[in-house]
Amino acid sequence: MLPYAIQEGTLNEQFNNLINLSRSQDVDFKLIRKTNLEIIRKNVLDSISLYQKEITTLKTNSSSSTGTINTLRDSVTTLDAALQAEQHKTNSISFLGIDFSKGSYHTVVWSIIIVFILAFLVTLASFRKAKVDTDEHKKTAEQLQEELQTLRKKSLEKEQQLKRQLLDEQMKRNS
Repeated sequence: MLPYAIQEGTLNEQFNNLINLSRSQDVDFKLIRKTNLEIIRKNVLDSISLYQKEITTLKTNSSSSTGTINTLRDSVTTLDAALQAEQHKTNSISFLGIDFSKGSYHTVVWSIIIVFILAFLVTLASFRKAKVDTDEHKKTAEQLQEELQTLRKKSLEKEQQLKRQLLDEQMKRNS
């Protein structure tokens, strides 16, 4: 393996290449060139620096995301309150300065309509009854008028007959 192989690949691959390039002195010991060790050290520090920057960026993004989430939660809470208020407005009707739910309002309105219809029907029935009674009284009054006229004629006729009889009687006495 060549020394430039140490500079390429992941950190694990670079350490494996370093071990392969090292000489064995004993079973447990290896001799590593200082330049190779510096290359690996530099690569590790670069990776750590890169990872720290990435962690900082992620923390910044996380805190901005947390702020955005809190802002959105507040917005949802505000919108929910506004929605509840609009639903209350939509589901209620102001009648004579009093807020009623739509169901109560419809019940009150239909009750009033039914009361007016019943009052109209009662008035109509009493008007018809009064008209019928008036017609009957007119007929009765006309009949009584006719009977009275007949009775007057008869009494006039009787009176005239009585007067004639009286005159006849007086003439008989005088004669």
